[in-house]
Amino acid sequence: MFVTRLTGFGDDQPNGPGDDLPSVAREIADAVDALANLWAVAAQGASLRLSPHQLRALRILEAEPGLNLTALAEGMEIGPPTASRLCDRLEAAGLLERLLHPHRRREVQLVLTGRGRQVLGEVAERRSQALAVVLARMGPAEREALGRGMRAFLAAQDGTGGTGGTGGTGRRPDGLRG
Repeated sequence: MFVTRLTGFGDDQPNGPGDDLPSVAREIADAVDALANLWAVAAQGASLRLSPHQLRALRILEAEPGLNLTALAEGMEIGPPTASRLCDRLEAAGLLERLLHPHRRREVQLVLTGRGRQVLGEVAERRSQALAVVLARMGPAEREALGRGMRAFLAAQDGTGGTGGTGGTGRRPDGLRG
C-alpha cells in the first residue's frame, strides 16, 4: 500500500496501486505488445498473407470506398508514391481496383474487390477468434473490468472524460484515429 506524502503544494505522491502512472503505463505497454503480436500472428494465418500496411490500406478503403490515391496516402500518413506502389501490389493481387471517377474524369477511385472484402473478413474473423481464446481464460469480472478500462481509456484519450463512457470515441470506421 502506498501512503500519500506531501512534499509541498501540489506535490502529492502516489497513494494507491493505480496511482503509479509510469508502472501502469509499462504494464499497459506490455499488454499492447502482446495484443499486437496476437493480431499480427492471426492476420498472417489468413489464406493471403498481407503486410500491416496492406491490411491498413484495405481497411481504410473498406470504410471509405472510392477514395483517391492522395486521400489514401493522407489517411495512412505516407507519401503518394509509396501509396501508389502499395496500390499497385494490392491491385496485382486482385484486392482492389482503380476506377475512373464518374464525375471527375481525371480522378481515379480506389475500390475493394470482392476478394479484397473476403480477405478482410477472413483476417477479422481470425483476429476475433484469437482474441476470444485469450478472453476465455479470463473470468467474467476480469473481462468486464477490461472492457470498462478500455472504454475509459478511449474516452480519456478523446478528451471526453475517463469514467468509462462509450460516446465520442473519435475513431474512423477503419478503427484508426482521425
